[in-house]
Amino acid sequence: MDKIIGMGNALVDVLATLNDDHLLKEMDLPKGSMTLIDENKLQIINECFSQMETQLATGGSAGNAIRGLACLGAGTGFIGKVSNDTYGKFYRESLLERGTEANLLVSTELPSGVASTFISPDGERTFGTYLGAAATLKAEELSREMFKGYTYLFIEGYLVQDHDMILRAIELAKEAGLQVCLDMASYNIVEQDHEFFSLLINKYVDIVFANEEEAKAFTGKEPQEALGIIAKMCSIAIVKMGAKGSLIRKGTEEVHVDAVVVDRVIDTTGAGDYFAAGFLYGLTCGHSLEKCGKTGSILSGNIIRVIGAEMPAEWWEDIKTKISEL
Repeated sequence: MDKIIGMGNALVDVLATLNDDHLLKEMDLPKGSMTLIDENKLQIINECFSQMETQLATGGSAGNAIRGLACLGAGTGFIGKVSNDTYGKFYRESLLERGTEANLLVSTELPSGVASTFISPDGERTFGTYLGAAATLKAEELSREMFKGYTYLFIEGYLVQDHDMILRAIELAKEAGLQVCLDMASYNIVEQDHEFFSLLINKYVDIVFANEEEAKAFTGKEPQEALGIIAKMCSIAIVKMGAKGSLIRKGTEEVHVDAVVVDRVIDTTGAGDYFAAGFLYGLTCGHSLEKCGKTGSILSGNIIRVIGAEMPAEWWEDIKTKISEL
């Protein structure tokens, strides 16, 4: 089976459930937002968390996708940067526990990246994100050896802010014979760096994952038309439309895949990442575009039933059964 290596911000999610939203106001974190914070703010939050019950989980967009792939049994690796602290060790151990090869570089200057996650009583999630060591990965730290033995490189769009680093990664991956998959990550990032996204997709990227907001930010068009535009630039284009399913196009072949209907959406965090995991797993198995899309829908339909981007271990056997029955 083909192997996939992910590259992204190595973040540890620290999740705390709130009784009310008073703490959010105290921390000056707008409810439902993702706010980048500095080390001082992180220390203040950590002091609060030390008096609360918290859960740890590996996070970051590419990290979530690689976790989903590993849980399905795919051969996986991950490139990122952490510190040699408690969170960095947790991230490394979590990857290794699932059989993922951990290409984790170590920062001696900054602590590991942390997404402090506040879960309100209504299920809304608010993030205070400290990138720390995750954001210090540099082009010169990458080597061709990291990419050898893999068929696909999956990159999260959050990395495009460092043009030199992402270009170096893609060039090394191409030299090693990999196909490059890009998840656009966020519509505001696409808007801010539109020209660079265009360069990447036209020149290097083989597979593009975008939700409808990201696709519109990139093309100015609604999903159907956006899909056609993106598909002319790369090998496979995927536009995710939430409850309306997804559109997939490769050359002249186009598929619409329905979303999996769920009784109650608990939390949509990680839905796009898990869709990508399912789709890429299908590709590694040699499945049709439709089956790849349906596999993605099964994973995304399950992850929105839990808080956080990690499913109970016992769910995976049922998920694998559903995939085998497609």
